[in-house]
Amino acid sequence: MRPRADDRSGPARAGFTATKKIGNAVQRNRAKRRLRAAARLLLPLHGQAGNDYVFIARAATGSRAWTALLDDIETALISLARRDRARPETKT
Repeated sequence: MRPRADDRSGPARAGFTATKKIGNAVQRNRAKRRLRAAARLLLPLHGQAGNDYVFIARAATGSRAWTALLDDIETALISLARRDRARPETKT
């Protein structure tokens, strides 16, 4: 998660990446499709406005059970939001 300097009030944005270590193009695309679908569901609920999120596919992303993948991403987003709230505001 990275706060944007240009527009802190805008919606949360997401980027997706999968390296060749994940497998061939079909496997990488499947992993990214699953991450995009999960982000579409969870970012409106748990994403912080004005932040950019980068989802990095891992080897198991393409074959992980859908509910487990959603739980993993939800846990990560909640943890990031909690950490962001605990951080003191800095003047820019």
